[in-house]
Amino acid sequence: MSEQQAFFELVVMLATDPRTMVLFTLLVTAAAIDARRHRIPNWLTVAGLVLGLGYSAIVPFYLTHGFLWSLGGAAIGFGVLFPLWLLRILGAGDVKLMAMTGALLGADVIWTALAGSLVAGGLFAIVFSLWRGRLGAMLGNVGRIVHAGSIAVAAGVPMRQTARGWQSVGRLPFGLPIAAGTICTVVASHFGFL
Repeated sequence: MSEQQAFFELVVMLATDPRTMVLFTLLVTAAAIDARRHRIPNWLTVAGLVLGLGYSAIVPFYLTHGFLWSLGGAAIGFGVLFPLWLLRILGAGDVKLMAMTGALLGADVIWTALAGSLVAGGLFAIVFSLWRGRLGAMLGNVGRIVHAGSIAVAAGVPMRQTARGWQSVGRLPFGLPIAAGTICTVVASHFGFL
């Protein structure tokens, strides 16, 4: 497939599926705002969530997969990232952005978007910590998260009671990896790579 043919097919996909076009637009907007302000506004995530749920009620993903399929996608996106918010690894806006993404993708595709977002998050974290000259501190923090998390789970106590010795590497705006990971996985899936 030539580059022009691939580009044309991508444009056709975006033009024929308003959900995908809206999702990509909202994700890029959220990433830009998060990069600048370290916040993802509620108006953006709530509007996308309502639009995804409402549109899916009117135009189902598949013949029998409409509103509940969209609601399931939102619940999965929210539920997978919510524990990371509880551990203060992610912000609430990141969790709401993934819920919005799930509402627009549905219960089956959100899993791929989550995997892509988490992989992109890891890559962004490595690049971010290298750029700031703090790779060692970031790797130490990952080790502490695993250690403290296992102790917290075994003891049944909140992780913040077991965590000691954190070294700040800086705040990575996670809206960027959510946007990059989701867009890449949706496009890759469309072209048959996933």
